[in-house]
Parts: sequence; C-alpha cells; structure tokens
Amino acid sequence: MHSMIRSRLPDVGTTIFTVMSALAVRHDAVNLGQGFPDFACDPALIDAVTRAMQAGHNQYPPMTGWAPLRQAIAAKIEKLYGHRYDADREVTVTAGATQAISTATLALVHPGDEVIVIEPAYDSYAPAIRLAGATPVFVSMERAADRDGAFFVPWDALRTAITPKTRMVVVNSPNNPTGMAIDEDGMRELERLIVEHDLLLLSDEVYEHMLFDGLSHQSASRFPALAERSVVVSSFGKTFHVTGWKVGYVAAPAALTAEFRKVHQFNVFTVNTPMQAAIADYLADPSPYLGLANFYQTKRDAFGRGLASTPFIPLPAAGTYFLLADYGRIDARRSEAEFCEWLTREKGVAAIPLSAFYDRPKEAKLIRFCFAKKPETLAIALERLSSI
Repeated sequence: MHSMIRSRLPDVGTTIFTVMSALAVRHDAVNLGQGFPDFACDPALIDAVTRAMQAGHNQYPPMTGWAPLRQAIAAKIEKLYGHRYDADREVTVTAGATQAISTATLALVHPGDEVIVIEPAYDSYAPAIRLAGATPVFVSMERAADRDGAFFVPWDALRTAITPKTRMVVVNSPNNPTGMAIDEDGMRELERLIVEHDLLLLSDEVYEHMLFDGLSHQSASRFPALAERSVVVSSFGKTFHVTGWKVGYVAAPAALTAEFRKVHQFNVFTVNTPMQAAIADYLADPSPYLGLANFYQTKRDAFGRGLASTPFIPLPAAGTYFLLADYGRIDARRSEAEFCEWLTREKGVAAIPLSAFYDRPKEAKLIRFCFAKKPETLAIALERLSSI
C-alpha cells in the first residue's frame, strides 16, 4: 500500500499545537500552548445564533457568504481603515482564516513561483505555498537589543529576497508568535516593495483588534496602493472568542476576489448559515471588538508581571494574545521543544517552542505562552511556574 502513496507534503507531520495539547491532557497541565480562550463568548452572540436557527436560517447561504454579513464587514473595514470594499464583489466569508489563507494561495500562486514568508510564522503558510507548487522563501525577523529583544522585520533583507520569480509576500501583523506589530513606516516600506516589484500581498490580520499601549492596527486596507494588490484575511473566531465556529473573511479587489472564489467554491463552497447570520447582527454594535485591546492588554500585563517574578524573562508583545518568554536562566541545555515537553510533564504548564514557527528550527531559548485564559487559569499557571 505504501508504494501507492506519493505524499504532497512529505515533510509535514502532526502540528506542534496538537502534540502539545495532547501532552497537556495526558499530564493534566494548564494549556497555555494552543491559541484558544478557555472562557465563554458573549451570551448575546449565542442568543443571536439561536434566533437565526429558529428563524429557519439553516440551509446553504450564498457561496460568497451571507449578504448582511458581507455588508457589515465592508462597513467595519471602511469605518476603521478608510477603504470601502464592495460587499458583493470584494468580500467573501470563509471557514476560518486558515482556509482563507490556503484558498488565496492556491488561487493566486502558480508552480514555479516564489512566495516570501516572514518568520517565525504561523505554520499553515508554507504548506499552502508548497501545495500550490510554489517555493516558500523565508526572511527571518531580527531582534533589537535596545528594545528588550523585541522582534522586527528587516526590510532590507526582505528586499534582497525578492527575485524575478517572486509572486507574493505573506505578512502577519500583529504577529503570531512574536507579538510584533508593523507600524506605519513599516507598512509604507512594504507598500513601496510590493508596488516596485509588481507583487501581491497576503495580509493575515486575524489579531487586528488586539493592539496594546495605544497602538493602531496598520491594515493593508489603509494604504491605497497596497489595498489594490492585497488579500486581507481576518477571523471572527479570534475576535469574538469562538475559535470553534471557524468563520473568517477575505477582503480583496474584485479581480483577486474573482480568482479566490473560483477555488473557494470547490474546497468549502460556503460557511455555516446561522453563525453568519448571528455575527452579522452582532456586528451592529462595535463595542465588543473595539474593547478587545483593553480586555487583552489587562491579561497581558497581569501575566507579564507574574512571569517577570519567575526565572522566565518575558519579551515585549505589542499585540495578539501571545507572550514569548526566555528560559535561558532556567535551562541552558534543553532545546525549546525539549524544554516545553519538560515543562508540561514536570511543572504542569504547556507552552509552544518558538523553533516550531521556523522552516528550519532556530534555537533562541524562547517559548510561547497564550494568555487568552481566565484569570484563575493564569494564576494557576503562574503558581506552577514560580516553583521552578
């Protein structure tokens, strides 16, 4: 039987998130590894789903997405970022952000193309690129000594990585796993590179509403020349604490959207109707997503303070609900993966090695914690970490 199998992804195994979550269950550990909240969403959102089901919204919606939801998405983007997408021709509802990323890549990238990925990066980018027959080209972030080791994008290195084969650049800001956020100057530099070299941009903005310390999200939609060439991806699962619903969206110019939908209709066709109807109603009140930054900054600050009282050294996080921590003072011998396994098994707290977010693992004695948890969950985790 094995002789009949020719893998499309021969180097891909089970994701580190699945591995560490299973290990956490086995050792009854506090799971600060996989990025999902352990608290409930707003009951009003559940009520909206119930109303949608009771109203009979239980059959297929349009392939492009529930029309009121697409209209609400277009209105939200215009209000926040000043760019108006046509709800009918330029907004598509997706089965979460990962499907959106995969579909956009398959639709717009061709065999022989190169796609630049800024790493450390979310683990779905490279497989999607390889499934499209293209080659991922990795540009590693650097760390600034004068900012407590904060990560930043080396734009000169990105420019150097561009070749005649480059078709697209993938960016994720705020960034999972580093918490880095690209500022306006960085987006202007990205815009120059994209236009100069006639490239496409895949902008993963699933943490768009989780920017801290007064920072504003610099969406690709804010920049006209970028918006003309960008597929912008976001996630209601992340924004509204319902990751299991798997509802996201893509906003892109009509020509790019037309290609996106050609693939979308054949890999998922459409997304569950009652959740779409509920989210459309829920978006009428912007306060839940506008209040998200303060909500998560409170958690970041509390968890960061607690972590700083342990032997770990927390790194700055401008956004997302993740925090990197340096464990070098605790263990100079174990690799990041080995340390995470030890931490889960012996101390009862699960984390993710930063090395898992690189194409070729790099060891920096850094691990990623998720602080999208109840205060009591974080308190238990900090108590266990304090025992090290």
